[in-house]
Amino acid sequence: MKSRNMGRLLMAAGLLFGAGVAGAADKKAAGPETDADLANGVRHEIAMYANYSIWDDVGIQVTNGAVHLSGVVLDPAKKVVIDRLAQHVAGITQVQNDIRVLPASSEDDRLRLQVARAIYGDPSMHMYAVLPWKPIHILVENGHVTLAGVVNNQLDKQIAGIRASGAGMSFGPVVNKIGRAHV
Repeated sequence: MKSRNMGRLLMAAGLLFGAGVAGAADKKAAGPETDADLANGVRHEIAMYANYSIWDDVGIQVTNGAVHLSGVVLDPAKKVVIDRLAQHVAGITQVQNDIRVLPASSEDDRLRLQVARAIYGDPSMHMYAVLPWKPIHILVENGHVTLAGVVNNQLDKQIAGIRASGAGMSFGPVVNKIGRAHV
């Protein structure tokens, strides 16, 4: 009786193993992930990182499985965590991390908040303010403001730029690098 149960157990284990091998073969037959798939995987991991915020902006470029990270973050720990997140995406072969950490400044912090209130507090920008992940990123370095991210149309980009310019305290014109969302 014991040997009969053992035979069934071995047969079940063999079937499960075979199914696993077949599943892996199907994935291989579908082909390796493209660089665009890998970039989307890295982008997803960064977007899901709880400390990634509107004060950070990370660019992702993937070539032959190697990812190049660029942009800026507010905290040195974010640079390390984002690097680690990118390394753990299946299919990534190497990570070049050129993310810069913005200098700590209470004046820049104050300006960030003023610009965020000016943009996201505008009634015409309400549709962006209610989103869990804010699409407009506000980067401030030594009193210089840069806007990044995406909006639905050119008018929203202009409104964000005007509101940021009117927030005060900036040492120069606001650089508006907001793009248009691809729908």
